[in-house]
Amino acid sequence: MTNWRAVFVGFLVATVFGIVGLVVPGVGQLVAGLVGGFVAGYMAGGSLGSGVWHGLLAGSLGGIIGGLLIAVAVGLSGLALGPLGGAVSGAAGIGIFLLAVTISIVMALESAVAGAVGAAVSN
Repeated sequence: MTNWRAVFVGFLVATVFGIVGLVVPGVGQLVAGLVGGFVAGYMAGGSLGSGVWHGLLAGSLGGIIGGLLIAVAVGLSGLALGPLGGAVSGAAGIGIFLLAVTISIVMALESAVAGAVGAAVSN
């Protein structure tokens, strides 16, 4: 059974660390995913599989939310630029979607590994 509290807390930790990690681009987000997944796995406890599952959910939720925020920002900027901006932002939307999916997968995988470590430490 999924412990949604652990997933949400792991997501919040990853989000806070990700915002702080903007100072060190790339590395900051990597650490954020690892710490968030670890917290989710540690809070959920149980087996390694449980830690992987909870870390995976926490990391992928962060990636999905981040991708949506980027998409909204580009959409709003396209609206501000009128019809030509709408066409440009629509074309850019495909690239943004692929970037968001890639970020979500990377965050989910690293968080899953860290979640397994967190579950192992909690036992």
